[in-house]
Amino acid sequence: MGRAGAPKAATSENRVWQRFLSGRRLDLANPSPLDFEDTDLARGLARIARWNGATRGDLPYTVAQHCLDVLAEVRRRTPPRRLSLRLELAALVHDAAEGLLGMDVITPLKPLLGPSLKALEDGMQRAVHQRYGLPWPLPPEMARRIKQADRALAATEAVQLVGLTPAEAADPATFGMTEPPLERSLEPWPAAKAEAEFLAELHRLTGLVRRT
Repeated sequence: MGRAGAPKAATSENRVWQRFLSGRRLDLANPSPLDFEDTDLARGLARIARWNGATRGDLPYTVAQHCLDVLAEVRRRTPPRRLSLRLELAALVHDAAEGLLGMDVITPLKPLLGPSLKALEDGMQRAVHQRYGLPWPLPPEMARRIKQADRALAATEAVQLVGLTPAEAADPATFGMTEPPLERSLEPWPAAKAEAEFLAELHRLTGLVRRT
């Protein structure tokens, strides 16, 4: 018998999964593409704020809306002969791990959390790619196009929603944005709209990919 008040030893029964509204259980340590439904992903992304929620306006700019905006930018920048359904789908789900883990860790915090965070995010993103028939890792050209669009949206968010000047956003000593802000207006949506729009686009693209 252990001492009164002594902490319990860790056991193999410690919970390492999260239950979603769909009833699925996501194994956080070893995720499977069968551990979540499309609805779980869409809801998670639509309830996570970019920039830790430190943005202008009454509504947060969600990761779901960001993913849709990155997709729109990839479409705008990519020549038609280079734009494939899988590139579009990969752009849409490029931050999917955040929706399943329930967090968008801001860049300054990542070094403090160490390599375990990257391993966790990579494992989750790999499961997402397996679910939707995408390669992991992505081919370099595909990854480059998505990253450029992602950085352009980040710079736009920094200026329009966070309140930085373009010079502050581009300053390598602080934010170091490598893409200039886009000439478009960002208007944050309610979470319900972001969830519905993301889910509709996910279903549309996955349906088209299955037919190819």
